[in-house]
Amino acid sequence: MKTYTAELHSHTVLSPCAEVEMIPPLIVQTAIEKGINLLAVTDHNASANVIAVQKAAQDTGLIVLPGMELQTREEVHLLCLFDTLEQLAAWQSLVNEHLPPLENDIEYFGEQFVVDAEGDFVRRETRLLLTSADLSLEEAIGAVNSIEGLAIPAHIDRKANGLLEILGFVPANITIEALEISRHISIDMAPLRYPQIRGYPLVRDGDAHRLNEFLGVNEFLIESPTVTELRLALRHENGRAHGFRSV
Repeated sequence: MKTYTAELHSHTVLSPCAEVEMIPPLIVQTAIEKGINLLAVTDHNASANVIAVQKAAQDTGLIVLPGMELQTREEVHLLCLFDTLEQLAAWQSLVNEHLPPLENDIEYFGEQFVVDAEGDFVRRETRLLLTSADLSLEEAIGAVNSIEGLAIPAHIDRKANGLLEILGFVPANITIEALEISRHISIDMAPLRYPQIRGYPLVRDGDAHRLNEFLGVNEFLIESPTVTELRLALRHENGRAHGFRSV
């Protein structure tokens, strides 16, 4: 078993709301400086920069999981984490089928850059990413699970795109492995303020759109840095465990 310090929610310059500093080499450098050795790249409705961050992290000891932050039909944000690029490609293909055919308005939303491992410009993503896919929360979680990914509702305490603000409750008819709380509330305070989340495993992430927003407070005691192992740790099964470090 090994302890991994994880940040499961981070953005690159592909997300129009991320700062221009969010390029692969700086993301990797900052994560390592903060003691993070397991990082998920989760851009909005897109995944084209995952490979670049993985390449930038080669030989550094930082493991980069493929991921995405999906916006569902209800406008709930959902972290979708995978083990392989093949799984991610299958997920991206499904999401593409359910995104509206709208072009990004750079002046209003910001740039959406695909970059290489050095952070150099490759192309612009012209399709609007800050929008909802025509997938319900239940459909999205089911689809992620069907390709052996891990789906976690993101920043549930946040007014914008948070599960509790939008729905007011955690749906009992959906199998939810964990809930993510934002950097703005503590692990101890969250279940006191939101009693409806009691009983669910919690993760806490920085939702990093800037380099200074990485938290790296999740600690997973697991055999290997995989989605399957993360799920076992969240359940505290087979000797795996999940906790938090103070920063």
